[in-house]
Order: sequence, then C-alpha cells, then structure tokens
Amino acid sequence: MAKVVTVRLSDKEYRKIAAGAKLERRPLSNFMTLLVLKGIEEGDYVDAVEMAQIRSDPRLTAKLRAGHRDARQRKGRFVG
Repeated sequence: MAKVVTVRLSDKEYRKIAAGAKLERRPLSNFMTLLVLKGIEEGDYVDAVEMAQIRSDPRLTAKLRAGHRDARQRKGRFVG
C-alpha cells in the first residue's frame, strides 16, 4: 500500500526538482522517488576503481578480514 510522505522544500529546491521532473516528463513524486532509490542503490555498491584501490591496499584488506572474522564470531561491541 502506498504511503504519503510530507517533505519540506525551499522555493529554490522545489523549482529545481520540479524542473528536473518536467524535463523527464514525470510527476514530481515519481521523479523524487526515482532519484532517492537511485541514490540508495549507488550508495550500496563500490565502483570498480574504488574496489581496485581497496584490494591493492594489503593493510586495509587485512583489517577488513579481521573485522569480518570478529563480526562472525560476535567479538566486540556493535554500535548502531
């Protein structure tokens, strides 16, 4: 079931978003939903260049592996 969300925008923000929606020939709510979901998806993934940098750093890779191992063993405190 669809939900209604209220968003407070300045006049300047509204004009920019409305202009983008008009260019895309989409309703304002659909345009905003599309951009939010796209932003979330892009934030969830690492691009190829960034992943290559991560993999090329042995110190960082070792720390990531240790953190993963500790999390699997439920070692430490989880803050969230």
